[in-house]
Amino acid sequence: MISIVIAEDQTMVLGAVAALLGLEEDMQVIGQATNGHDAIKLVETLRPNVIVSDIEMPGCTGIEVARHIHAHNLPTQVLIVTTFGRPGYLRRAMEASVRGYLLKDSPIEVLSDAVRQVAAGRNVLAPELIETAWDAQPDPLNEREREILRLAEEGLSNKAIGLALNLSPGTVRNYLSESASKLGAANRIEAGRIARANGWL
Repeated sequence: MISIVIAEDQTMVLGAVAALLGLEEDMQVIGQATNGHDAIKLVETLRPNVIVSDIEMPGCTGIEVARHIHAHNLPTQVLIVTTFGRPGYLRRAMEASVRGYLLKDSPIEVLSDAVRQVAAGRNVLAPELIETAWDAQPDPLNEREREILRLAEEGLSNKAIGLALNLSPGTVRNYLSESASKLGAANRIEAGRIARANGWL
């Protein structure tokens, strides 16, 4: 029996995926989370064979969940199921030791088969993304720059970002300036747009 945790912030999608995978005779959904932090707690507590996770979630992303699982040598394989086929997301997922990467419009038969493959330690990649995997450009941002750009995207000022991350407004400004420079952007708004379009946020 393959034990599964599902992490998805859209509750309707979460319930549907859980119900469909629960119909498979060799699978059991043992936990559900609507944000990245809860997903990590469930994996640490329940030690499922597989976590089926979205990328964009509150708290932390599915890629950050995968990175945590890998860093702590947890026995759970990660299968990303997302709407995002952007090269940057895929490259970051692969670097985080994600075993599988599917798009949300995949049929349930493809998803269930991917769960079996990933549980067995094999890699699964949506066929339409195979060429994309080779085209992905290296992510120029470090984790701190990514974190600050996300908050800037939400409209927070340098002061508010600094308070949230325990940094001075000047340090935040420097990070944003460096990010914009790396991305060839004129300002923080354009930097966020470029990073988002490439899957680097």
